[in-house]
Amino acid sequence: MIDDLWGAIKTGRGAQLDWVSENAPLDSIAAILTAMANARGGTLVIGVLGPNGTLVGVRDSDNAVDRVLQAALSIEPQLIIPLPRPTQLRDRIVVIVHVPAGLPHVYALDGRYLFRHGTENLALRPRELRRLMIERGEVSFETEIAPDTTLDDLDWDKVKAYAQMMGASSSGSHAITHETLLLKRGCLTREVDGGKLHPTYAGILLFGKDPQAVIRGATITAVRFAGSTMGDKFTRVDLNGTLPDQIRKAETFLIDTLRKGVHLGKSMERAEQFEYPLEAARELIVNAVAHRDYSIAGDEIRLFIFGDHMEVTSPGKLPGPVTINNIKDERFSRNPVIVQVLSDMRFIERLGYGVDRVYDLMHAQQLQPPRFEETSGGFRVTLYNHPEPVVITPPTPIPINANTLQYTGVFNDVIVNPRQEVALTYLTNGNHRITNSDLQSMCPDVHAETIRRDLADLVTKKLLKKIGEKRGSYYILNPHAAKPKA
Repeated sequence: MIDDLWGAIKTGRGAQLDWVSENAPLDSIAAILTAMANARGGTLVIGVLGPNGTLVGVRDSDNAVDRVLQAALSIEPQLIIPLPRPTQLRDRIVVIVHVPAGLPHVYALDGRYLFRHGTENLALRPRELRRLMIERGEVSFETEIAPDTTLDDLDWDKVKAYAQMMGASSSGSHAITHETLLLKRGCLTREVDGGKLHPTYAGILLFGKDPQAVIRGATITAVRFAGSTMGDKFTRVDLNGTLPDQIRKAETFLIDTLRKGVHLGKSMERAEQFEYPLEAARELIVNAVAHRDYSIAGDEIRLFIFGDHMEVTSPGKLPGPVTINNIKDERFSRNPVIVQVLSDMRFIERLGYGVDRVYDLMHAQQLQPPRFEETSGGFRVTLYNHPEPVVITPPTPIPINANTLQYTGVFNDVIVNPRQEVALTYLTNGNHRITNSDLQSMCPDVHAETIRRDLADLVTKKLLKKIGEKRGSYYILNPHAAKPKA
């Protein structure tokens, strides 16, 4: 790891790597930490100088660590990072500061929100800052008032059906109006002065008459391509409407376009199954609809199905503390209102175990696990319809102690030398194969060429068979060779 760091330093500064001297001003250290925290994290090395990365080290590592922690505490909110550690790099002591990726807040230094652009720490523009705040969950886009909308922009038949599903009655001692239900769910909000009710973005997306007129790109583009790449032959459908409507239409598209095959079950009965587990494909659609960044105007969810894989790409980076590495374990929602209402409608599990479920469903159908990746402007999940590679673990060899072996000099009435007898004893004591290296390890004082000739001689004597060529070769007992006589 240290060698990798030194190699990175010699390559030069970057968005996720920087360095300063031991006496660098606290503001300079804090600026780098702030910018990295608002970006993808990174590493700051104390004790390196200049554009070419001259290693000078630190004289007082404890003081260097204290200064880094002071700089982190000067950031708003205070930046909590792993304790910086003094480390020997080449022949010098440096202090390595790690800023994790996926931090939960947006950080400011003296009122400036800095972001790492290449090797620079630049102030975020208002639009960039708002986007980052939405990504980190500091600002909720879905609960903002949808501009120029009124209660008339909601489909109240859909609201009524939802209220009935929730068991909310508009009459009786426990009566609750439809407006109150939507207000409690975050689908309506009042003006700042406590006046009129207005739909939020979440309310429009879930119950609006025409959500796409309010939020451009709040749709799913579903395409089935004929081959394994984008080509001229394809079937395309744009799935519009409210989010529940889009999910239902996407399910129909999957059923209509996914290929079916016949497989034999455990009891040898014939059964049809889709090229991907239908529930896994559906889960990806629901997750994309629930968790995408709706503040990104003009970009839609893309469901692309190819000959050998399918992709679901949604606008927006992974939210909050969620990263590619912790996506199976971390629970965080960019759109808690949308998630809650879709959960009320039985579309998703509120606790968010969809990713685990996709893994399990793919494994049950003996397919490769899903692939997760962040793109330049979003997040993509890929499913593959070819089987998961089978990893065969070779059996653990049963060792033979050549020093304690009682030699007879004969195997199956064939004269053999002591090294050959070691090999044959090894194969007749539960080991199914032997390589040159195996025999060499049991006879370490013998030259490798002698070992090779000994095994080749056993093949000539028809006691062993050679499997494979060159480095991948090994030897097994010849099936026609009788077991050694007692």
